[in-house]
Amino acid sequence: MRLVIVSGLSGSGKSVALHMLEDLDYYCVDNIPAGLLPMFISHTVRSHESIYGSTAVGVDARNRPAEIASVPKLVDELKRSGVGCEVLFLRANEEVLLKRYSETRRRHPLSRDGTGLIDAIRQEQTLLGPIADAADLVLDTSRTSVHELRELIRQRVAGRTGDRLSILFESFAFRHGVPDDADFVFDVRNLPNPHWEPGLSHLTGRDAAVAEYLERHPIVARMFADIIGFLEHWIPDFVRTNRSYLTIAIGCTGGQHRSVYLVERLTEHFAKRYPLVHARHQVVGDASRR
Repeated sequence: MRLVIVSGLSGSGKSVALHMLEDLDYYCVDNIPAGLLPMFISHTVRSHESIYGSTAVGVDARNRPAEIASVPKLVDELKRSGVGCEVLFLRANEEVLLKRYSETRRRHPLSRDGTGLIDAIRQEQTLLGPIADAADLVLDTSRTSVHELRELIRQRVAGRTGDRLSILFESFAFRHGVPDDADFVFDVRNLPNPHWEPGLSHLTGRDAAVAEYLERHPIVARMFADIIGFLEHWIPDFVRTNRSYLTIAIGCTGGQHRSVYLVERLTEHFAKRYPLVHARHQVVGDASRR
């Protein structure tokens, strides 16, 4: 039996995540009062009925603070009792959330009694803090399309079985900010930049010409080896402590060449050792699936 509690900031994609899980044959219920979670779980997950074998439930900010604060304790109790329970939390930055609400013209669920949108967003961040802190997987959807989010849910949540660790290598551009959902961040802006080489600026780290250029520089090989050494030392500890998800972000200036090249190579390397390894590129689009 598997239970996924889906929560997050309004406008960050919680409904998209639940709809994707429903498409993948999860029994899904959205916006359940947090105080009713124990009763709901007893009726579904603990019943051992096959229809509830994979269940997902959405919990949002329309709960009392005490009810929200009770969710992490409930999750701990479920895990100790042998229920495969995990928490997925989605977020996006304020600027993106404001833009999304402006485009959809929807009212924020906490925008009442004269509360402005930005204040409602910040109240929600505070209110949902206990769930965010207890999350097994946090996804920052600020630069993620609906299609990309659905694919992430398919790969990382629905694709994870048993107690296996799901590992994501993610390239990003420092000019856009460091991903909030990364467990480890490696800065590779010190490496030679193919952007300044004639004929390479329009290519990406997945192109052979860029790879050949980078591999001519010993410092790139040293960086690659050092990152591998660090991760090979510490990933087994994440496996040993039953960690469900691990996100490793590799950043360069534009997120197009150096970080993409290293993410591709790291994904290939660790896919030989772990069954659930994925690559994602924030700037240049999705990589090949693993």
